[in-house]
Amino acid sequence: MTEEIDLSKLPPAEPYDKARDEAQRARLMKVWQTPTGWRRISAVNNSSVGKWYLLTSFAFFAFAGFLALLMRAQLAVPNNDLLSQSLYNQLFTLHGTAMMFLFAVPIFEAVAILILPEILGARDLPFPRLSAFGYWCFLIGGIFVCGSVFFGVAPDGGWFMYAPLSSNPDYSGLGADIWLLGLSFIEVSSIAAAVELIVGVLKSRPPGMRLNLVPLYCWYVLVVAGMILFAFPPLIAGDLLLEMERAFGWAFFDPDRGGDPLLWQHLFWIFGHPEVYIIFLPSIALIATILPTFAGRPMVGHSWIVLSAVGVAFLSFGLWVHHMFTTGLPEISLSFFSAASEAVAVPTGIQIFCFIATMLVSKVRRSVPMLFAGGALAIFVFGGLTGVMVALVPFDWQAHDSYFVVAHLHYTLIGGMLFPLFAGVHYWYPFVTQKKMSDKLGRWSFWLMFGGFNLAFLPMHWTGVMGMPRRVWTYDVTDGWAVLNMVSTVGAFIFAAGFVVLAVNVLWPRGKAPLVERNLWNAGTMEWSAEVPDKPWGVRSIPYIHTRYPLWEQKELLGEMDRGEWFLPDAEEGKRELIITDILDARPLYVQRVGGPSYLTLGSAFCLGAVFILATFHLWTLTLLFGAGFVGFTLWWLWTGTSEIPEKPEKEAGRGLVLPTYAQGNNAPGWWAVFITMTGDMTAFMGLVFSYFFYWTALPNFLPDAAKLPGFGWLVIGLALLLAGWITALLARERLAGGGTAQAMALLIAGVPLAALGIGAWCWAAWSAGLNPTETSFDATVWVLILWMGLHLLLDAVMRLYVAARIWRGRCTPRYRADSANLTLFTHFLALTAVVIFALLALFPMLMGVV
Repeated sequence: MTEEIDLSKLPPAEPYDKARDEAQRARLMKVWQTPTGWRRISAVNNSSVGKWYLLTSFAFFAFAGFLALLMRAQLAVPNNDLLSQSLYNQLFTLHGTAMMFLFAVPIFEAVAILILPEILGARDLPFPRLSAFGYWCFLIGGIFVCGSVFFGVAPDGGWFMYAPLSSNPDYSGLGADIWLLGLSFIEVSSIAAAVELIVGVLKSRPPGMRLNLVPLYCWYVLVVAGMILFAFPPLIAGDLLLEMERAFGWAFFDPDRGGDPLLWQHLFWIFGHPEVYIIFLPSIALIATILPTFAGRPMVGHSWIVLSAVGVAFLSFGLWVHHMFTTGLPEISLSFFSAASEAVAVPTGIQIFCFIATMLVSKVRRSVPMLFAGGALAIFVFGGLTGVMVALVPFDWQAHDSYFVVAHLHYTLIGGMLFPLFAGVHYWYPFVTQKKMSDKLGRWSFWLMFGGFNLAFLPMHWTGVMGMPRRVWTYDVTDGWAVLNMVSTVGAFIFAAGFVVLAVNVLWPRGKAPLVERNLWNAGTMEWSAEVPDKPWGVRSIPYIHTRYPLWEQKELLGEMDRGEWFLPDAEEGKRELIITDILDARPLYVQRVGGPSYLTLGSAFCLGAVFILATFHLWTLTLLFGAGFVGFTLWWLWTGTSEIPEKPEKEAGRGLVLPTYAQGNNAPGWWAVFITMTGDMTAFMGLVFSYFFYWTALPNFLPDAAKLPGFGWLVIGLALLLAGWITALLARERLAGGGTAQAMALLIAGVPLAALGIGAWCWAAWSAGLNPTETSFDATVWVLILWMGLHLLLDAVMRLYVAARIWRGRCTPRYRADSANLTLFTHFLALTAVVIFALLALFPMLMGVV
């Protein structure tokens, strides 16, 4: 609770006035209404973007599921020729890729964008236009990757795209480029959503909702979004290395030139294993939210569940070698990663036991959501047990790359992710549509899917133990796998029938069906405070929350919110407004204005998508043109929608609470967005640093002779110039705060040539030493580090000129200088990157005795 304002002792609300209430509602409706007709594509409300995300994710799921049915039809009988070998390879690659990158992760973001603001009691997330931008990136990238199969050029190297098969264009063709660049583009949307969700949970909580009161769902969102921030960037680094080798011949994975294909496996699985928990934890979050509702009591072990989720996230980053036991690693590594793989069962088990304890101490109401939740726990526990088996090195050596692993993977993901998700679909469908799904169809879909799933995947344990390898196109009758494969195929089609029933239940028109009652399930969390019929503003007034289950424990809350007795009940300035609170105690800090409907996000995503697609075909001129278009749209978006100077410095937010209307530094969500984004960026950079040390440990002659090292003197000069550029940003911030706008602009612009000279000195240091990135892995690593720095300096130059222009036009002033604070934060990370690169190129070889 804030020391300045005791929220529990605010003055009472003004007596209810119907005319005032109607006037406030009218203004809120005008400000928050969603565009209609074809203009709807400009919408940025979380309710609209969340629905688009949800439907698009399920469309990609249906597509990937259809590919799976084709594969099962191919494997139903021995020596089948329904599909060609080439097409089969494309189908299983796209199936895995679409399920993991276009459904499992995006569906988490879809659900979170849709319901997180309402669970928090907020109007929207802090960057609604960023949510819309992320969605359009996801849609364009998904269509690009999936559409490739219709032209016969889909990727066919598996969803893990192992080198050296994928690093040689002669073997893998255009499909590998589509996979690399298409998914890199989609990862942009994932990271954008992660930034939005982290800042949303940390800064958009309602006043009074301290950390210990945060709903379990929000804790899981925070944990998983943080995992995305640390798991996806190493894959981006790997994508960069692999694409540089494919497109320009740089030597990263070719053993003949000092490369090592195992590096790709490390970078991929540093992403790939946490990915399993990125998929699993959000669905467990759905059960953690649904279960208390039907148990009619708070969750048992709330704090233990939070700690366990954090523990799972932490341990998941130490398990990646779990997938590489058969690659010839040292025994000490095998022992460590085997033990770590076993250890993750402990926090996972704590969460499951808390769920069981909650059911044991209450009388659980029967419902379709609980039917799916119960099925999920049963399947997931079975999949977890086989996970413990494959975590044991001797067993993994026998089962590796067999159908046993296919069975384990699907038991874990479908039990841990898909069934909880379907429980959530039935649970939140009335929240989204104000209509109720058919319980009868819900039960039919559950039993078809539950029975079909076990019929399909349980026999795969035996086919795996009998020796059937993964990813085989066909087999011979003498292998003895025919009956089990036929059973699996029948089960797969029964599962698909269950999904069709579910889809019919969801999409069935219910235009004349009556609206559901408010808080249909008698839940305790805030999303069920939404009025029926729903309104585009989210909550009528942003409440003061001081309990974990407000709708159960704050009896008068709904009436108070509906009468506009809490915060921001009006939109008298015609702005979309949120309350930003502090991270620990949710003390109200200021009123944030967010952007409304806009086409700029769509234009920005379209141009960025074109950059990735055109680069796939090496159309470099067009790529540069659309890159310029992306920069233009993004700057226009930032110029017109962020850090706007308010018409008044503060406003009355309700109940006598007066809050500022502008914030900068670490009070502002924008500052946190930059900090979180750059943390992810540094993680990608650490992927490159990891590559450097991987080569050093794996290759005895990685470091060359002194004559082949970049010139030390030029490296020192380059670092000095880069740090001088960083200092100009610091001085510019100080001069702006002191009123010296002209000096601030001059310092910002002066930093651009300093950075250019600095990176030029580093390029000369490598060039004059004769380093050729196509010859050895050391040369390629040096150049990719310099390239990384150069790309960031290019972004730094654009940002400096942008902030200077904002100062010149009076949009960034000595009093309102959030843009300058954000730029300075970016340059801190840039300076750190420069120092680390200098240490790798100049100091580490000296330390190792290369002189």
